[in-house]
Amino acid sequence: MRGVSEEEALQRDEDERAVEMTSRSRNSNGKIQYAISKRWERAQENGEKDKFSLKACCSYFFCGCARPVGSMHFLWERSDGSPIIVAGPMWPFCMFVTVPLVAGLSALVLYFCIVQENAPLPFWVVYIYAPLMAVTLVALFMVSCRDPGLIERKLEQDPETNAFLWNEQVGSYRPPDALYCRECQVIIEDYDHLCPWTGTGIGKKNMTAFKVFVVMVNLLCYGSIAITAYVLLS
Repeated sequence: MRGVSEEEALQRDEDERAVEMTSRSRNSNGKIQYAISKRWERAQENGEKDKFSLKACCSYFFCGCARPVGSMHFLWERSDGSPIIVAGPMWPFCMFVTVPLVAGLSALVLYFCIVQENAPLPFWVVYIYAPLMAVTLVALFMVSCRDPGLIERKLEQDPETNAFLWNEQVGSYRPPDALYCRECQVIIEDYDHLCPWTGTGIGKKNMTAFKVFVVMVNLLCYGSIAITAYVLLS
């Protein structure tokens, strides 16, 4: 029977170590354990929940069945606990301010300035304005409801690079480009900022959609102003 070579033994040790680190990053339900604020976890264990603030009330009534992860809410997740649809910490502002501003005002401009029978603009403008409005709303959804780049909890340093940094707020190692978001109470990869208009943190996984949203909402805004000014002056 052939003996195990040194390279095979080292590879087996690395595989066992990887499995062990993966199991440590999973909770008792087999779901991914993300790098969440230790203070938030202690509050959850002790039953200390903010039940009286406006954000807490909105989260209770609209996200009551969602799994809370820090200040994020997983509305739809895979079997391993990775999120498909996420609500950020400031989702009430996005839902009750941003969406009505984008959809409501644009719908008013679309109807009174373009679609209405006595509207001064030709009807073909609707084929430009309506898709612009739709793409803006889709981009907003892709930003606000997507995982911004949540990092799994790592209790050991990466043996290959040895470049991870320890974060005391979550009790986990993090990559150098990942930062802790105080409002989200999680670590986000390539974290840039918290955007109240989209209601969530902006990181690696939703940065492209955020840039698209910024461009489209500016085009929609200036287009609406130009259309309204033309109608008022004509």
